Amino acid sequence: METDHIVLPIDLQQVITTEQAWQYQVVPKLVEKGKVEFYVKEDSFSDETREALELLLNKEIVLIRHDRDIVQKTLSKYYRKNAGKVTPAKAKINTQQADDFLHTLIAEARELRSSDIHIETYEEKCRVRVRIDGLLIERYILNRSDYPALVNKIKIRGMLDISEKRLPQDGRILFEAEGMKFDIRVSVLPTLYGEKIVLRLLSNDATNVDIKSLGFEERELGDYMEGIKKPNGILLISGPTGSGKTTTLYATLKILNKETTNILTVEDPIEYTLEGINQVQLKEAIGLTFAKALKTFLRQDPDIIMLGEIRDGETAQMAIRAALTGHLVLSTIHTNSAWGTISRLVDMGVEPFLLAGTINTSVAQRLLRLLCPECKSTEAFDPKLFPKNFRAPRILKEHSTAVGCEHCHYTGYKGRKAIYEVIPIDFELAECIRSNNLNVSDLLKERQIKTLSQNAFELFQGGETSLEEVYALLMNNF
Repeated sequence: METDHIVLPIDLQQVITTEQAWQYQVVPKLVEKGKVEFYVKEDSFSDETREALELLLNKEIVLIRHDRDIVQKTLSKYYRKNAGKVTPAKAKINTQQADDFLHTLIAEARELRSSDIHIETYEEKCRVRVRIDGLLIERYILNRSDYPALVNKIKIRGMLDISEKRLPQDGRILFEAEGMKFDIRVSVLPTLYGEKIVLRLLSNDATNVDIKSLGFEERELGDYMEGIKKPNGILLISGPTGSGKTTTLYATLKILNKETTNILTVEDPIEYTLEGINQVQLKEAIGLTFAKALKTFLRQDPDIIMLGEIRDGETAQMAIRAALTGHLVLSTIHTNSAWGTISRLVDMGVEPFLLAGTINTSVAQRLLRLLCPECKSTEAFDPKLFPKNFRAPRILKEHSTAVGCEHCHYTGYKGRKAIYEVIPIDFELAECIRSNNLNVSDLLKERQIKTLSQNAFELFQGGETSLEEVYALLMNNF
């Protein structure tokens, strides 16, 4: 036991549901054959509570009085609620209940604002983890005997081949229940002990995505908006998987989506839907690749084309061709910085003179977790904590750190914010690209282009996030 909460292994968590834990204000302590011991808040200790739990669990119940605050913190940490609402959780799972469990799991993950569900199997156990604010949290332990039934239920819902267990498979589930309707991308991967499944919960409706609330600073937003106002050229957003690139693109499409404009997109998967935009789902198995879709798009009289990702030289060449023939092309690419996008495209085989004539704006972005405003703590800061090669532009005497409270489920963080690096490609930078002179750090400083590292430092300096969150970005020095 720790000083502020009870450490609760995942198998003990599953003794009761989230709803029951909060209703009776109890935390499991020990499970023996025919008997379960619970810690209970001192002011909730009663024979009625014990009798109700005995009726629910059909076992002998032993209640042990415990400090009210410690029980409360344990409940908040392990039995998550969303905005005061208890998220229903199944305590047990077996083969016959696999469909019910899957339904509950997806609904619960959505309530918790999770982006992904990981269902995985090992030699002796199977587990379910959910990704919340970028981090995976263990949610359930499953019996190995129940795992195949759950996998098959997911495969059937995702229109996959249940007999194929040797090859990876990808599918899609439309989830409709309890007033919710959204798509789920299904990825099945054969591993040593069975098939691992990842369910990506997609945010169907993009109508509420607002570009002004994403995290752009005023000047960055101005430069970005100038780039999308141009009638042709390429606008690229770079960043790792899960950094919010697609959200930024759809916030952009929402602005560009007009009755007088023909917008076509090709994506894998389609993460948002937007009325008035023609969206195409990639299907590489039948030959519908980014490059092939883009080739057909050019015969569809488009004004704006959105490519989910530039993955190879062929797609890059087609994107350049589309931009040269008078279209505005929006896409994403995997690089570490906004300027790194240029060298990446050159490496893919794009001629520098073509790139110089087509690229409008290059953007890099990252998502950083924000400290919980209810519990973050301010401490004295030692500059030695910075990465070795980092030279801080200002001396910091203090910094904010994560603590953890009921509001953030004792993680210390609540929500995320995007930071950006926006480079508008002007005539001088275009000339550098044309001559393949890609060392332009002095020019970018002269234009006062703020890097990801600088924006991360400012977020840290302002007490909005922790050093742990920005450390990796600060290693890419100014």
